[in-house]
Amino acid sequence: MNDRTPLLIVGHGTRSAAGVAQFAALVDRIRRRGTVDDVDGGFIELSRPPLTDAVGALAGRGHRHLVALPLVLAAAGHGKGDIPAALAREKGRHPGLRYAYGRPLGPHPLLHDTLAERIDAALAGADRAGTWIALIGRGSTDPDANAEVAKVARLLWEGRGYAGVEPGFISLAEPSVPAVLERLRRLGARRIVVAPYFLFAGVLPDRIAARSREFAVDHPGLDVRVADLIGDCDALADLVLERHAEALRGDIRMNCDTCAYRVTLPGFVDKVGRPQTPHHHPDDPADGSGHHHHHHHGDHRHEPALRPGQVAVVGGGPGPDDLITVRGQALLDAADVVVADRLAPAGLVRRLRPGVLVVDAAKVPRGPAMAQDTINAMLIAHARAGRRVVRLKGGDPYVFGRGHEEVLACAAAGVETVLVPGVSSAVAAPALAGVPVTHRGVAHDVTVVSGHLPPGHPDSLVDWAALARARGTVVLLMAVENIAKIAAVLVEHGRAPDTPVLMVRDAGQPGQRSWSLRLDEVGGLAARVDVTPPAVFVVGPVVGLRG
Repeated sequence: MNDRTPLLIVGHGTRSAAGVAQFAALVDRIRRRGTVDDVDGGFIELSRPPLTDAVGALAGRGHRHLVALPLVLAAAGHGKGDIPAALAREKGRHPGLRYAYGRPLGPHPLLHDTLAERIDAALAGADRAGTWIALIGRGSTDPDANAEVAKVARLLWEGRGYAGVEPGFISLAEPSVPAVLERLRRLGARRIVVAPYFLFAGVLPDRIAARSREFAVDHPGLDVRVADLIGDCDALADLVLERHAEALRGDIRMNCDTCAYRVTLPGFVDKVGRPQTPHHHPDDPADGSGHHHHHHHGDHRHEPALRPGQVAVVGGGPGPDDLITVRGQALLDAADVVVADRLAPAGLVRRLRPGVLVVDAAKVPRGPAMAQDTINAMLIAHARAGRRVVRLKGGDPYVFGRGHEEVLACAAAGVETVLVPGVSSAVAAPALAGVPVTHRGVAHDVTVVSGHLPPGHPDSLVDWAALARARGTVVLLMAVENIAKIAAVLVEHGRAPDTPVLMVRDAGQPGQRSWSLRLDEVGGLAARVDVTPPAVFVVGPVVGLRG
């Protein structure tokens, strides 16, 4: 048997003309693919063409070896009993006929992705985070088939950012459609998408829509929408052909279709092919004490990476790629979307895994700034779509980085945040240029000041006179434009004109430059050598310690 063995698609049948047409369209779509030598399809009851006609047509065209595929989502009475019995009758009619029997279609990522597409179409732009899904299966007297629908509901929820997914059934099993809708209403749902877990149109899917409409009429405050069923589509054709190939290999498998160690599932991209590390459980005592056997090296490297729907505000450090924290790097590795500042280390952005959406927030000094509320709205929108979002900043997000504005905006929108501190250039730039910001016997205090507004500006919160009287170290960030005015005010209020100053540009980068000079010279030099941001100024006796 080669992989082009003819395919016999077996449906159980429906009274719905639309459902029969969709089945025929799928058979035709697979035939047009030309992947297998012949394709035909028929039903065991309720509809034409009957299975016996389809087998007769294939046999009449000279085929004796077939793949018989039950076009069912879950193995229940039809797939386990009725279809094999019908095929056994056909073997009696056609001596020498042999067939490999394929397995049911679900659960499979192709189907889950298609269901999510149908749900998104019903949402029409409304966010997933505020949406509950009622996944409605056929319902069976076979508990295993009903359990399968519960499994699909869980897999549909994983990593996609919905408020939740609850399984229900249209016949023979509980909860019924009204019962599952009532359950969601009591859980606080305001918007519910009812998603029929059905291949094609039929009496039962029509009944799902009718029950949903009735419930919506009785509960006018509730937004209830019904998604389309799976239907004839390329994803379904792909899956049928995958099951065809599998039947020929005699590939009776475990649950490898939905195994996160073999296939990429939403929210679990980091598992495929990776060795598994011990997990840090979020509900373990955080201090590493107690008897939960925290890993003996006592670190937190196995904390879960970013979860779908979360925003991590990450400090990227002062410039060099490898001065980010281990935790910051782990969250970048897990990100689906990275919103990066111009001062965030560029190499970190270049090394993201393929397929990550990178947004440049383009907040360049004196350049076009993307309004902060636009950035906030973007972080929230991506998180609500179930993505893992990293807001990557230079230095530390809470040192003149507007990081807390983003955390507050996310909190107001109900989006969870994770904050990862970074190495601030306030301390790192002087150190990389050979100057400690504190030193025993030289400086016992360090003040980090924003030079963004000039002294005397009505919005300025800085007491420059008090800073001039201080004896320790003053580090000025974002001060390139205003350094001459700042130096003059410090001298005017009593700081010695010969106080040493260090000016560092592009700290830690191959092009790092630094200059040592006096406080009363710094304004003139900055203008003369055309220092461009990012540059850091250090004022105080520690500058004299520079080798």
